[in-house]
Amino acid sequence: MDLYVDLHVDLHVNLQGTFLPVTTPFQPQTGDVDVVAFRANLRYWLECPIAGILIAGTNGEGALLDDRERSLLVEAAAGLMPSHTKLLAECGAESTRQTMRRVKVAADAGAHVALVSPPAFFKAAMTPEALARHYRAVADAAPVPIVIYQIPLRVSTIDLPTALVADLSRHPNIVGIKDSRGKLDVLGQLVEQCAPGFQVLIGNGALLLAALELGAVGGIVAVGMLATAAAARIPIAYREGRKDEARRLQERIAPVHELIVSEMGISGVKAALDLLNLHGGAPRPPLSPASAERIEAIRGILGTAELLMPVSV
Repeated sequence: MDLYVDLHVDLHVNLQGTFLPVTTPFQPQTGDVDVVAFRANLRYWLECPIAGILIAGTNGEGALLDDRERSLLVEAAAGLMPSHTKLLAECGAESTRQTMRRVKVAADAGAHVALVSPPAFFKAAMTPEALARHYRAVADAAPVPIVIYQIPLRVSTIDLPTALVADLSRHPNIVGIKDSRGKLDVLGQLVEQCAPGFQVLIGNGALLLAALELGAVGGIVAVGMLATAAAARIPIAYREGRKDEARRLQERIAPVHELIVSEMGISGVKAALDLLNLHGGAPRPPLSPASAERIEAIRGILGTAELLMPVSV
């Protein structure tokens, strides 16, 4: 495969709004990716005014998917995406070469933007200089725009220095960052220090409105899978000057993020989807499904947030 491509890249991709880092359903009998269930979830979520979706992110169990499965999911989603939405795919890998390949394959399958998490296995060797070389090489070769993905620090990853991100923000094909650290002071530094037009998105659904107030353009938030209409409306209401409405919506969904997404992780999110009559299912081993006690706790959290009105997909 030719890693170096000479294609026109749309550098004006608009990342405003709420994106969903969608989960990956698996068939209970075989453990294979359940494409039918995946597409059914997407059809429901895309009825709300979301800006797009992210495939194979942390909540999509991307680290547990092989490259064929990643491509399959992108292809399955591409045919459903309305023209005003963006399809993002997480493409980070441990080698620069493999990251380039994943970006090219994702773009060929229909992704509009590639998220790239930092390689972290050889963590001690990942100096700012090494990371800068990695991201620039990937961006130079990519047929689609690149968004840096700062994975939550509770996951095995690297804490990217603001100065490094600010330097990379001046590359013409690195157009934004998804920051999932949940640190508003650091997010504010990114907004202030990165190049004009560089788009900062938050990955913490409890802080979406606060991030917008600091200058972020939107968020890629897992709570949006459980409270899609509310999460989608927060950036819209904020941009249209209806800040009281945005605040009420944020107060409603913040506990759902904190108590399910943050505290319970992927198994909690998938159990919540099941309770909403969407397709959650069990995570892929070695991750464990939510316990019966947790499922009852999730039911209460969703009920308190007035979300427990199951839909049918």
